[in-house]
Amino acid sequence: MKLTVKGITDGQPVPETFAFGVYSEEDHMSFGPNRNPELEWSDAPEGTKSFVVIMFDPDVPSKADDVNQEGKVVPRDLPRVDFFHWLLVDVPPDMTRIPEGADSDGVIPKGKPPGSGPIGVRGVNTFTHFLAGNPDMAGTYGGYDGPCPPWNDELVHHYHYEVHALDVESLGLTGEFEGDAVREAMKDHVLASARVTGTYTLNPDLR
Repeated sequence: MKLTVKGITDGQPVPETFAFGVYSEEDHMSFGPNRNPELEWSDAPEGTKSFVVIMFDPDVPSKADDVNQEGKVVPRDLPRVDFFHWLLVDVPPDMTRIPEGADSDGVIPKGKPPGSGPIGVRGVNTFTHFLAGNPDMAGTYGGYDGPCPPWNDELVHHYHYEVHALDVESLGLTGEFEGDAVREAMKDHVLASARVTGTYTLNPDLR
């Protein structure tokens, strides 16, 4: 399979158009345009019955104590975990393109609804947990929400955009399912996969 993410070159920075948070000289971070990028894929194998779209960041701090704290840094050698930014399952087999902005166009406080959306079925991204303690933002975040790494992180984050071709029409996931559930349900059903990786940072010393 071949995947193209329009505007993102493999290994190069993700444009701010696709980011949840953008650099601000005054207060470190402000909301970005938060548009999903255009994805287009080809050469799916014979027998493909649906697609899954996943976008995740494997570089998120495993401990959030020092995240976005004045006078502190998130050290490069801190153990990291996956943060899911985009989960779409049961994408029809005749669909090979998701237009820019089709699943997200702007930051939506308290999140977009999960479940059946404009493309397939939306899972719940990890902003649901990250923003749970913020009364103005807490909610269930479905679909795409873009990069917003800690502005004091010593590590540049990587963002993996993936499309997986499956041999089943549906993964049977309902309700507020998350990334680990998608990965578990996909096991033994993946016919082919493709990935494009971009980078992003809000740390002014790394930009």
